[in-house]
Amino acid sequence: MKSTQRLSDLKALSPDQLNDELINLKKEQFNLRFQGATGQLENVARVREVRRDIARVRTLQRAKTLQQAKG
Repeated sequence: MKSTQRLSDLKALSPDQLNDELINLKKEQFNLRFQGATGQLENVARVREVRRDIARVRTLQRAKTLQQAKG
């Protein structure tokens, strides 16, 4: 249920907003990796959530690009 809510929130964003969201998620992913390497990572499940959110954003970006190309 949480991911469907997140997906509907992402679908409402414009392409520029999706790009900003992707940049923020990439920064968070880097920070989580750094925390993991230094042994400071507390919530290891967040790494997986961020990785999947990045995939969701990229999928929506691709879908919107194809939709604009068609119409």
